[in-house]
Amino acid sequence: MQTLMTVSTTPAVFPFPAWHPSLSQRGWEAVQGGQGGQGLCVLFREAALEPFAVGQTVFWEGDGAEDVFTVVEGLLRLYRALPDGRRAITGFACAGEIVGLAFTGRYPCSAEAVGEVKLRRASRRNLYSAADQIPSLRFEALATIARELGRAQDQIVMLGRKTADERVASFILAMAERLGPSRREIDLPMSRLDMADYLGLTIETVSRVLTRMQREGVISFRGRYHLTIERPRSLRDLSGGTDNAEEGQPLARAG
Repeated sequence: MQTLMTVSTTPAVFPFPAWHPSLSQRGWEAVQGGQGGQGLCVLFREAALEPFAVGQTVFWEGDGAEDVFTVVEGLLRLYRALPDGRRAITGFACAGEIVGLAFTGRYPCSAEAVGEVKLRRASRRNLYSAADQIPSLRFEALATIARELGRAQDQIVMLGRKTADERVASFILAMAERLGPSRREIDLPMSRLDMADYLGLTIETVSRVLTRMQREGVISFRGRYHLTIERPRSLRDLSGGTDNAEEGQPLARAG
């Protein structure tokens, strides 16, 4: 049975979208205090690293949202529980991204470690105080809201209009943007079941599409999780998008 992702297209009011806040374009460099990340540096620099084991829950949907977290290493799955006991994965949080913001006072989803994860935490109260005191954090918040709204719109199109091949290809390209230093080689530590849940497909369909892409030389795997995009233009075509990347050339970085 397919499980469709629920997407909110209405970002929360300042400073970050509530359903899936992130800083993927700036990454951990911003959290450490790189350009545009001064506020985040102040917020998290004194926080201790907290390790989370595979499958360990960081916070539960509906719990009081007292803290926010930044992912230092690893990957989190974000999901919501359905009334019949199933879960719907609403996103993944990568290194350099922030999770746990909730303006209703309760977490809108649960967060769970996909593999070994290291986080830093800060109180929500301190985040709001920093946003009031540091103007650059406000501009960063607006950029984050715009990115998340764009992601939500992309997800609606994907689930409503794209084929299985297009969904899987779009997912690989999106994760390459967030995870891959070269945007050609990435680790996908989530399971095929997680991918299927997120994409609204069956695990058999996801496995079949990945196998066909590998057989046709579009992608390759080293081990179970390390993926290389061998033919970027072909993958972009499969996703239903357009790109100027030439075969054999690195995917262009966003400015």
